[in-house]
Amino acid sequence: MEILVGIGGMFGAIMRFYIGKFIASRTASDFSYATFLINISGCILLGILMNLYRSKDISTTIWMLLGVGFLGAYTTFSTFGYETIGFIEKKLYIQGGVYVLLSITLGIFGAWVGMNIS
Repeated sequence: MEILVGIGGMFGAIMRFYIGKFIASRTASDFSYATFLINISGCILLGILMNLYRSKDISTTIWMLLGVGFLGAYTTFSTFGYETIGFIEKKLYIQGGVYVLLSITLGIFGAWVGMNIS
């Protein structure tokens, strides 16, 4: 299974690079349209794959290749969306809220720290 995740991840990362480059070359704005569109499209695709996997319309092999590998490298925001939905479905609202707030806050803080120590 690890090989499938790695292969999917390789293609997801390459796809993210080229799509990001394409979108960025066509937009002139302070808003990061490339990252935003990649993240949202990743969430949509992961939602589709998640339902297909849950209903057993795709195999674990396809899930690992595309859901975990490809979309995991294409965007980690898709996984964030998936995991947040998991909290909601399990009615773990407090844990989900803490997860969302900490992920966003610490993600931004981590980016700031990384930028300032490099």
